[in-house]
Amino acid sequence: MINKAKLKDIFEFVRHRKLSQLKHAMLISLSYYLSRLMRRPIVWGMPLAVSIEPTTSCNLRCPECPSGLRSFTRDRGMSEDELVHRVIDNLKSSLTTILFYFQGEPYLNSGFLRQVKIASKAGIYTSTSTNAHYLHPKNAKATVESGLSRLIISIDGTSQATYEQYRIGGSLQKVIEGTKNLIEAKKALNSSTPYVVFQFLVVRPNEHQVGEVYRLADELGVDEVKLKTAQIYDYEHGSDLIPENEKYSRYRKLADGRYEFKNKLLNQCWKMWHSCVFTWDGNTVPCCFDKDAHHQMGNIMHQPFEKIWKNEAYQNFRSLLLNGREEIDICKNCTEGTKIWAED
Repeated sequence: MINKAKLKDIFEFVRHRKLSQLKHAMLISLSYYLSRLMRRPIVWGMPLAVSIEPTTSCNLRCPECPSGLRSFTRDRGMSEDELVHRVIDNLKSSLTTILFYFQGEPYLNSGFLRQVKIASKAGIYTSTSTNAHYLHPKNAKATVESGLSRLIISIDGTSQATYEQYRIGGSLQKVIEGTKNLIEAKKALNSSTPYVVFQFLVVRPNEHQVGEVYRLADELGVDEVKLKTAQIYDYEHGSDLIPENEKYSRYRKLADGRYEFKNKLLNQCWKMWHSCVFTWDGNTVPCCFDKDAHHQMGNIMHQPFEKIWKNEAYQNFRSLLLNGREEIDICKNCTEGTKIWAED
């Protein structure tokens, strides 16, 4: 049964939709299914959803995250307002959703909430993902005032001892305080947004607390809990992070003790037709699994996006995906088909 908060979230998404966006949704959907049928990329219409990276920086040291490991080989930095303006101007007839997240902690970018406000005023559904360490009362109030539609809060444990095993350098108390600050700000401003989601990354140290996170969310007034499977880069020989309960894992254990990916890689991917990711400096990459931006299709700061969306590099990538997806490095750990829920 859908609760009142969820209904308001759905209304928040649909209330600004335009006929032009419906047209692009129909064109993109039709071209995607034709592409699957014919095994060659056909692209009609423009993206419906994009991600914009506020920053590559993070305050935590999570062990399976390039930001946490400080392991990027690409340039690091923070997005500026001009990137958001360019994305909106280039995609104004199709764009319905912007996720202000790729890598890093968005609140480390001092202009992040200003950029959210730019998109919100353009009638775009906006969301972000945070570790909630910077949701002090002032930021919580500014978050609500920005018009942010959805706020995903990473909470990977219900005790400090469990939480810090993955969120290295983090404080569960700060997460809880930040959540309280945000919900209090919503009440004070009489706002139904942002819709607040607790995202629980299920790993072996915390899998016994799955039930507890639902109870904690209910106590705090969080709107929803989402479970997420963990991506392990070197999973074949096992990891202390892979859950014992296979339903929470992307991997299955074989008789010889090794692990394999549960998902069968199908030669298809909806993301390549309806969405894309912009790094903080405007580079366009095909999806959120290209964390180090190895597959750059162009840069929206230097050329019109429509030329990027249908250029030779993008079409060659889609063609490879339709005919030999197992050859694409970033697809090999993809959650498509096995995810509980992922915003990776």
